[in-house]
Amino acid sequence: MQLTTLISTSNNGNCCFPKGAVNQGGGHNPIPQKQEEREFLKSLAPPLMAAILTLSPLSITPASHARAVDVQKGAALFRKTCIGCHAAGGNIIQPGATLFTKDLQRRGDTPCYFGNGRMPGFDKKCAPRGQCTFGARLQDEEIKILAEFVKLQADQNWPNIVIADSSFR
Repeated sequence: MQLTTLISTSNNGNCCFPKGAVNQGGGHNPIPQKQEEREFLKSLAPPLMAAILTLSPLSITPASHARAVDVQKGAALFRKTCIGCHAAGGNIIQPGATLFTKDLQRRGDTPCYFGNGRMPGFDKKCAPRGQCTFGARLQDEEIKILAEFVKLQADQNWPNIVIADSSFR
């Protein structure tokens, strides 16, 4: 009995309650306090999620970033090697051979990737030689990037070309 008295007097009768909570005879009930904390945390969830989503780069995945870089490279390469004859997707030399979707489909899209033997820089065996030599030969990777760029532009009806990357200038 003396031990019980000792415990009771040392804790002021609050041996079973956490620090700051008082037994029912003296004041606070720990259950409503936990419920208030839970409600407070629930009220913080929407603004915290909004901040996280706003600050996270969800729209720029590695794949879309790589595609954006390829588009910029394609735009720079197009401006450097093709725009002289194909400004805005047209063709100042042969009007029926534009880079618009209808003409590309009519020709089977292949001139963009493989060249047609007359575009400078495409074919390593381009003939006749005089028609192909006023531009540097394009590497396979450059042709692929350029073909993807032309297809993308044709699908968008040739909007203005904006170049942010100058690696191909």
